[in-house]
Amino acid sequence: MTFEEIRKLYDAAPFRPFEFILTNGRQVRVDHSEFMALSPNEDVVVVFEPDGHLTIDVPLIIGVKEFRNGARLRKRKR
Repeated sequence: MTFEEIRKLYDAAPFRPFEFILTNGRQVRVDHSEFMALSPNEDVVVVFEPDGHLTIDVPLIIGVKEFRNGARLRKRKR
């Protein structure tokens, strides 16, 4: 994934929540652009989480999962 692709997600209007998928399989959710920062050198993304922040090198991001209407798909109750 390129920095420009990440910037498009960050600048999207209206913003749609998404998850970064990292090389180790971890998924990092970004609920709003205010919870994320992009480095001026275009090599690092910082995601702010409730218990601190996570600094991610861009080459470690292998994919992204976007959510419709800002929510995850839920299983239907029976």
